[in-house]
Amino acid sequence: MKKISIVCLVCLAMSFVGCSRPMSGKKDADTIQQEQTKQSLAEANRQIGMPAITNFQELKLAKMIFELRDKEDYVCHAYLVNQMTGEIGQYLGKCLGYGIPYSVQFTNPEKVVHECNMNGGSFGTLPQADPNGLFMPTSSSATWLMLQDKESGDFRPTYVEPLIIVSPFEL
Repeated sequence: MKKISIVCLVCLAMSFVGCSRPMSGKKDADTIQQEQTKQSLAEANRQIGMPAITNFQELKLAKMIFELRDKEDYVCHAYLVNQMTGEIGQYLGKCLGYGIPYSVQFTNPEKVVHECNMNGGSFGTLPQADPNGLFMPTSSSATWLMLQDKESGDFRPTYVEPLIIVSPFEL
């Protein structure tokens, strides 16, 4: 019975310790640089301030592009790029939208992890698989296009690795 009481007491004491970083009184170089950068940016903001943007033209254009990309029937034209000359090459055909980069991920590519131990806690991230169980690359030059099948007229997924240009009108 005495051993159980001691174990419970130790567990209770550990729960009060928590996962806070031990206070050694000394700041590491990263913390000092973070504080100096914060001070420098505050001074820059005091002297310069924010740009006097009143029309928000780029934001309007970005909104328009996002809305066009969301249209289900937005037909574009895809072309290969001649990598030797940089010129427009072979016409691939009609496609739905602008294509999806191969490296796009359906879920967040990283998950937050927290480790709690006697020395304090630490946060970090680890790779996270997509719903299909695969870990997608962080970058890729390939693109998924929904190209129109010339025989059936249906739009079908096509994997394209060479550089492409996609335009809402024929080039």
